[in-house]
Amino acid sequence: MSTSYQCPSCGKDNFKDHGAVARHMSQPRSGCSTWLQDLICLRSASVRTTADSMDVDHTPNIPDVDPELDGTGFGDWDGVFQGRSGEGDDQVHEEGTPTGSDFIDWHPKPPQTYGRGYTFLDSFHSDENNTYRTGNHYYPFSGRRDWEVSLWLLRSGLSMAKVDSFLSLEMIKSLPLSFRSAKELRGRAEILPGGPPWMSQVIPTAHPTKSPVILYWCDPLECIVSLLNHPFFHDRMDFTPRRVYATAQRLCRVYSEWMTGDDAWNMQSALPGGAMLLGTILSSDKTNISMMTGDRVAHPLLISLANIHMSTRLKSSSNCLRSHRPPPCAEVHSQKKTPLVKESCYPILLGTVDTVSHRSVSYIVDTPEAMMLATVGGKTSPVTMSMYKQFGDPFRHEPRTKSTTLAQLRIARVRADPGDIEAFFRETQKFRLNGVSDPFFADWILSEPSHFLTPETLHHIHQEFYDHDVKWLICAVGDVELDFRFSVLQPITGFRHFHRGISKLKQVTGHAQRDIQRSIIALSADAAPSAVITAIRALMDFCYLVQSPRIDDNVLERISAALGEFHANKDAIIAGGFHRGQRNRVIENWYIPKIELMQSIVPSIRNSGVIMQWTADTTEHAHITEIKDPAHSSNNNNYDSQICCHLDRADKCCRFDLATSLLENMPGSNQQTSDHDDSDSDDVEFDVDDDDIPAELLATIKSPGHSRPITNHFAIVKLLQDREVGTVPIHLVDDTALKFEVPDLQPAIADFLSREAAHGQDFVHTIGGARRAGPTALLPFEKLQVWFKLRLQDTDLHDISVVRPAQTLNCSPPSGVWTCGRYNPVLVNNNVRCSWPADGLRGHTVGEIRLILRPVGKAGTYWSWKDCFLAYVYRFDVIPQGGSDREPSDVVPVTQLRAPVNLVPRFGVSADNCLTPYNSIEHASEFWLNKYWDKNTYLPLSM
Repeated sequence: MSTSYQCPSCGKDNFKDHGAVARHMSQPRSGCSTWLQDLICLRSASVRTTADSMDVDHTPNIPDVDPELDGTGFGDWDGVFQGRSGEGDDQVHEEGTPTGSDFIDWHPKPPQTYGRGYTFLDSFHSDENNTYRTGNHYYPFSGRRDWEVSLWLLRSGLSMAKVDSFLSLEMIKSLPLSFRSAKELRGRAEILPGGPPWMSQVIPTAHPTKSPVILYWCDPLECIVSLLNHPFFHDRMDFTPRRVYATAQRLCRVYSEWMTGDDAWNMQSALPGGAMLLGTILSSDKTNISMMTGDRVAHPLLISLANIHMSTRLKSSSNCLRSHRPPPCAEVHSQKKTPLVKESCYPILLGTVDTVSHRSVSYIVDTPEAMMLATVGGKTSPVTMSMYKQFGDPFRHEPRTKSTTLAQLRIARVRADPGDIEAFFRETQKFRLNGVSDPFFADWILSEPSHFLTPETLHHIHQEFYDHDVKWLICAVGDVELDFRFSVLQPITGFRHFHRGISKLKQVTGHAQRDIQRSIIALSADAAPSAVITAIRALMDFCYLVQSPRIDDNVLERISAALGEFHANKDAIIAGGFHRGQRNRVIENWYIPKIELMQSIVPSIRNSGVIMQWTADTTEHAHITEIKDPAHSSNNNNYDSQICCHLDRADKCCRFDLATSLLENMPGSNQQTSDHDDSDSDDVEFDVDDDDIPAELLATIKSPGHSRPITNHFAIVKLLQDREVGTVPIHLVDDTALKFEVPDLQPAIADFLSREAAHGQDFVHTIGGARRAGPTALLPFEKLQVWFKLRLQDTDLHDISVVRPAQTLNCSPPSGVWTCGRYNPVLVNNNVRCSWPADGLRGHTVGEIRLILRPVGKAGTYWSWKDCFLAYVYRFDVIPQGGSDREPSDVVPVTQLRAPVNLVPRFGVSADNCLTPYNSIEHASEFWLNKYWDKNTYLPLSM
């Protein structure tokens, strides 16, 4: 019998020899191409972790590579890496580790693997029509081009009538399509291999309803399986809990992913040895389907896995959410919704199969639904034992536990029959419960409502800010004054500008709330009482700190201190009459649930990791793709069933497109065609032909997962570093100085050249000081190339592998409405021993770019400054209160520019009515250095 060889990464077998395996793994687009490098990095990380460990040997059990691997192939790899049958010796300990400077203690009882399971392609090949795909991967379509047209039509959102109209065009009829009508197209799509199918179940009710209560659902266990074997999540999941520390002494704990929290560690400890823990994330909310035509609503329940890396899970394009359609039981009795959903769906979610254990670790909901799910009544905290009169206390009350709630319900059941809704509700009200007799979490093992009802940023942070902080400042500053201050801020390229202010905004989204947060503190600083600004600034610090994707014990102390500072100064808000309610009446209490929930954020971070991973931004967007878009493509009848059919068809198309792409790019596939890469790549924002860019670079120029692709200028610079600069207009030095209104440009350049001559080209220049050269100093050149803008790009503060969007910095001379020119501030390094962002403002200067230039040497002469780009920068001196004022200028290399910063003019008690967005910066003499403008620079500027 012939020997079969297998890929050690994806598990694909039936290779004829080890050379075929090597060719398969060497394909650039194959997920297996990085397997060897990942293994090397993994082994290096495991050795480093073992060396750093002080208490227990937590070394991952990574198998040694067979020294005769090249000679024997990969036929026995299952026995080496995936666990021999019945033994289960090998530990799953492979996931990507945090930053190299971290010190990690892995859980001493990690999960183990027990043989090879079904892969994504195995499921694809198990389809009943797989025999027809032997010679054509695209069956029931004739080929790749036929499938591309079909996929576009299926995803276009066109109605069936419009699709038929499109297919009736003479040009389209000439195409060799395998279908001629929309009905035939959908029929072919329906027989594609699918994922978890949609099912329906009628829920019996004790009371009559207008229509049957139907639950539309997918098997949650199958949904989890589909996430586990999806190729997109390869190497993007964690399976072993860990404790991460910032130092080798294990004194400062670091929290990020769910697996770094205490709950994951404790759950794994409670499971049998070798069991794998899967953290289930749930989310639900009411979503409107139709407006003014029946007001139909849906209550989708979304499910995902906390094991998926946070950076992947938060991308709406990752499709790591699966939806269910609980019945709209609010029409029967609002308090009965949760038990009905529990009877139909939650027992499946909590099932344990073999050695995999599912535990709900987060339920992402807004505050009203959190109270309903916790079975508490109105004006009661869902996670603590506090009631509305205690919401303003400066400490956290006792957590609400499952045992306490169940004990209170047992007492209520003794006193009243749950079937008698009114009597039972009166008894539960005595315990501030909402009348639900059978909470869905009653049989949830190792789960507590105070833990899995995790805080999230959209509702608990941003909406709290807009509903309260903004209203307090509008009252303190005055709506007209605050609107005017917002309107005269200098517009920043790429950011929203509130031309009409903020007090009369309608339908404010989370994005708009974030934009308001950037400037409102600096704009209100001189116009509101200092104690009020202190309280609201403390809340802003709290909100910015808790949104960090990586939080250690030191940051947790700062979070607690910021919240404490707010409570210490909050009485000034009421004393000034700025806390108001309906009809502008003054409120003299702190009955605000979101303020009380802030006390639970620090414990939640310790238990479940950072709260940014539980944001409802992703789930709210899923309501559009999973509910609203399918509903709009229906015929406005029987929404529920048509939405499910649409989702089922869309999932089949997505899986089929992925599977055919994988199969077509496999070595030896007879489906490979020469026109595979005929499609044009996305345009990039630089003047280079795509044909000159290597394929591996094209993949990095546009970062996926964003609504607007991020251009990776770091990659472009590496490509263009040896190329000539394109055509740029050339100006005389004197003309440039006159046009940009910088009369000392010539002596500033002369001083720069003299410093370079004395100290070398690696010298770090400072800004300011006495001008040594005279106004008629001679320069070794007469002409300059000038640019009006500069794009400055940096990486994420917590993960330097993440490239952030480039920020455009303007330095254009006076023209049009910009009568004073348009110039943006920037952070400039002036000390070689200090780096950004590690040292914050130390060793750096805030400056305003007035000119970007490049000297042009005389023809035929040697010119050492051929590729030297310089910036003429005004310096701002930072004063202790956080403000700054304009000081001398100088010329520095653009390589000393570090990051964009934001300056807000100090308007005083009342802003000058003559100010406009185009002159407010030039007419101001003092500014606030606004650390709230960008979360990536918030922490460095707060040092």
